[in-house]
Amino acid sequence: MKAHLTLLAASLLLAACSTPLSPPDSGIQSPSTWQHLETPAAEADNRQWWTQFGSPQLNRLIEQARLDSHDLAAAMARVRQAQANAVIAGAPLLPELKAGLNGTRQELLRGKGYSQLDVDRDNRSLDYYDANLSATYELDFWGGKRAARDSALGTLAASRFDRATVELTLLSGVANSYTQALSLGEQRRIAELNLANAQSVLDLVQTRYDAGSATAVELSQQKGLVAAQQRRLPQVQQQAREALITLATLLGQPVQAVRLEAEDFDRLHWPSIDAGVPSDLLRRRPDIAAAEARLSAAEADIRVARAAMLPSMTLGLSLASGADIADQVLRNNVYNLTAGLAAPVFNNGRLKAERDKATARQEELLQTYRAAIINGFADVEKALNGINGLERQRQWQAEELQQAQSAFDIAQRRYQAGAEDLLTVLETQRTLYAAQDMNVQLRLARVQASVALYKALGGGWRVM
Repeated sequence: MKAHLTLLAASLLLAACSTPLSPPDSGIQSPSTWQHLETPAAEADNRQWWTQFGSPQLNRLIEQARLDSHDLAAAMARVRQAQANAVIAGAPLLPELKAGLNGTRQELLRGKGYSQLDVDRDNRSLDYYDANLSATYELDFWGGKRAARDSALGTLAASRFDRATVELTLLSGVANSYTQALSLGEQRRIAELNLANAQSVLDLVQTRYDAGSATAVELSQQKGLVAAQQRRLPQVQQQAREALITLATLLGQPVQAVRLEAEDFDRLHWPSIDAGVPSDLLRRRPDIAAAEARLSAAEADIRVARAAMLPSMTLGLSLASGADIADQVLRNNVYNLTAGLAAPVFNNGRLKAERDKATARQEELLQTYRAAIINGFADVEKALNGINGLERQRQWQAEELQQAQSAFDIAQRRYQAGAEDLLTVLETQRTLYAAQDMNVQLRLARVQASVALYKALGGGWRVM
């Protein structure tokens, strides 16, 4: 008896002690610096990166999305599922205890009875009560149970990282949709100003036409330009409504429930973002951390599959008591100690196939982990490249816009004085409209490039 209990205690000790999973080696060497990083930014805390754009309304929308997004709520539910699976996988590391209490009454209804019955014609009824407590435990000699627990913990970690990825994608989507809605509002304002300007030129052409100093062709050309500007207005309004619908979807609300306060697009600014060094990315991106956790879980699954191919030993201990009278049920005590050894003999290659499947899964997730790292590097490089390119474009576009405005003003005055033909005015008008529209588009692209860099860097998320 003592030897059996000593063996059971040693098995419990082995179950309680487990080696934590070591981070897998991707085999990828991180670059020393980013290719498109020209001027390193000052160190900054990116945990609430959206506040760096200077928009109180964006801050409010971000908080609303974090509270009401259905995608984020679903990700949280998946985390709770993984937590439950981790508890289930860790349960076999300790003995399973069961308790029972039974009451039995046997009575002979007809006849004399027979040998298998405890009652007969002279003693037609019998009451019996019993209580039992049993414990069963499978020894984890090969570490398969611990590996199953480690696999579940790796999957749990991956689900938490997935939730962080969903949140990062959600918040960057809200920022992009809101800034797009603001830019379209600015484009609508410019379209209305350009329409008023084109209408003013049309009035001038109409006056000159009535006076006989302008041709019918010139009048028709300017009317066509006014019509084009009028067409532009509903186009921008349609795009603005679509951006609002997208934003409402991210917020988990119908579009009718979303009300945006007026905010100038020009008030948005983009911060100087610290990109760090490439090696930091492995600790800053939740999708990379999730791929690493799944790879660790797959390595544990291989150990589970290998352990299943080896013999297993199960110990059992039961304590029972019984009596014919209920108040004496605990006075007659017995115990039963069992041990069983089982080993796979023939399963038509199933266990070997399970091991091969786990190995192939581990190889797949290793490549997925490597791809996540390379894609992470590429996302940051693209964002940095976009920021650098857009900054240079904006410098020249500011000059383009200034010259286009100056050319239009000069051409309009000269045409009014009769020193310029309408064709020159039309060309300068079109150039000015295009430059104004491009100015808004470049500002939007610059803001969204900063959002993309924040997202590529993992926002403010870090592996704890």
